[in-house]
Amino acid sequence: MTSSFSNLSLAEPLARAVAEMGYESMTPIQAQAIPVVLTGKDVMGAAQTGTGKTAAFSLPLLQRLLKHENSSTSPARHPVRALVLLPTRELADQVAQQIALYAKHTKLRSTVVFGGMDMKPQTIELKKGVEVLVATPGRLLDHIEAKNAVLNQVEYVVLDEADRMLDIGFLPDLQRILSYLPKQRTTLLFSATFSPEIKRLAGSYLQDPITIEVARPNETASTVEQHFYSANDDGKRHAIHQVLKSRGIKQAFIFVNSKLGCARLARSLEREGLKTTALHGDKSQDERLKALDAFKQGAVDLLVCTDVAARGLDIKDVPAVFNFDVPFNAEDYVHRIGRTGRAGASGLAVTLVSGSDARLVADIEKLLKKKIEIEALEYDEDRPRGRINDGRRHWREAEGAEEGSSARPASPERAPYGERAPRSQRGGFRTAQASRDPFFDRPYEAPAAQAKPTWEVAERAATGRISPNIKPKRKVAALFKSSDTIS
Repeated sequence: MTSSFSNLSLAEPLARAVAEMGYESMTPIQAQAIPVVLTGKDVMGAAQTGTGKTAAFSLPLLQRLLKHENSSTSPARHPVRALVLLPTRELADQVAQQIALYAKHTKLRSTVVFGGMDMKPQTIELKKGVEVLVATPGRLLDHIEAKNAVLNQVEYVVLDEADRMLDIGFLPDLQRILSYLPKQRTTLLFSATFSPEIKRLAGSYLQDPITIEVARPNETASTVEQHFYSANDDGKRHAIHQVLKSRGIKQAFIFVNSKLGCARLARSLEREGLKTTALHGDKSQDERLKALDAFKQGAVDLLVCTDVAARGLDIKDVPAVFNFDVPFNAEDYVHRIGRTGRAGASGLAVTLVSGSDARLVADIEKLLKKKIEIEALEYDEDRPRGRINDGRRHWREAEGAEEGSSARPASPERAPYGERAPRSQRGGFRTAQASRDPFFDRPYEAPAAQAKPTWEVAERAATGRISPNIKPKRKVAALFKSSDTIS
């Protein structure tokens, strides 16, 4: 089987684009998937994240669509021929950019539609006509209902990161979208993990698919060095500082489980002198894209994110991934650490484990089918004061104490039992400060006679005698006088 792009029978425009992008040798998923897709058969591909799945389905699709390319300006001559569905907006935008680079020397048109953005610019692009449409399910349904997208001539459908789409509840949307497509089509399903739900989905919509597995399903990349360090919740930030310093790491992903925790951690690391930005679902799409771009350009060192960034994002040369929180879903661990060690490069994955994470770690062990060793992280001598994040409490050494001693700071001598120590030796006593206002030093003096409020006296004088059978209303002082009494 060929392993070089130069030996692959790609059309000249595609081969030129691939050469300009610096592609030489194919990854295993590309070497196995591209020839199969070129034959027009359905494919069910299992590959670790970061192994080049985008090129594995994009290049053969563009090759087969070249027969439809034309220079006509009529939208009718450019119907949607290939549909690529992805779970997240960032991943959809990334895949669309890759496809545009592959097709830049052809007359094939492509565009992307996803939520969080105004529909009008997307509608204008769709009305012009496109052969390749990249989309997230929710926004695509919006355009279908608005009659902006017609899918009755689709020949190829790609479901990328299909397990993630099922995890976040896109199955009803997928079923609706697939109902608009012709029954005679080629369907490609790619995922880093295979679950029973994925297999049922493949059985429903794929016809005699060719299964391609370049590695055991749910297996992590061998190029990623994985460590699980014991760390309590209060000391995890210090653990990140220690690993960054000891390893000389310049950039890293930091994954947390919640949006609120993501924002808080990003603010804390920023205050501690690290160039940090946050990426989570509560941010606007424009903010999310700007955060990603800043991280790609190197303006930001740490990208603190939720699992919205765990799938498919391809940012080259990111040396490390930190799991600040152990993921609730064990399969998300595979996707998270797949952000490093991409395309054969080496990477580091650090997971910080607290005492309450035992069940989640056991789930990861079951998924990976191997024992996980929880290690103790070694800290430098110049560690900050306070609780340290190796799961144990340490006390700072007293002045002059030997380095490494765990004794508490020396305290004043205690008086013998039964005797009261001098005030100067009592711990925790604060000297009372002199009062600044003499008013507060005067003893309390009761008033000579309790006079009735003036409004009650005036009311009684006006109404005269009140019957004993009538309960008088409780009088309350008014904040403002009535208008008739102001004059």
